[in-house]
Amino acid sequence: MGGLVAIIALFLAYQWFFATSNETLPEHEGASLTAPAKPAEPLAQAEQKTIQLVDEKILKQAVPENESLAKEEVAKLDDIQSQLNEQETMLKAQHADADELIALKEEQIKLLEAQLAQKQ
Repeated sequence: MGGLVAIIALFLAYQWFFATSNETLPEHEGASLTAPAKPAEPLAQAEQKTIQLVDEKILKQAVPENESLAKEEVAKLDDIQSQLNEQETMLKAQHADADELIALKEEQIKLLEAQLAQKQ
């Protein structure tokens, strides 16, 4: 119990010691705030980088004559489809999170620029 209290106290001391709300930005950090951001990659280029997730040979293979082998093949394809659906859901969530993070960072940059303008 005492160790947990010590860890929490160290964490709070660390946060208090390194709080940057009242400090001025070093010259090299202030210069990076005014540097323009790189433009986003055009959509056409992003679409050209499509990665093939499923081998086309799977779709062109003959269906096995044995019923149990056919069931295994269908189960395997269903598993692949469910994995792809899960991956799509996860990627969409990551994309939404990235968009939200970008918006928050843009807002943070605007606030920092306003704060910097007030100090000058």
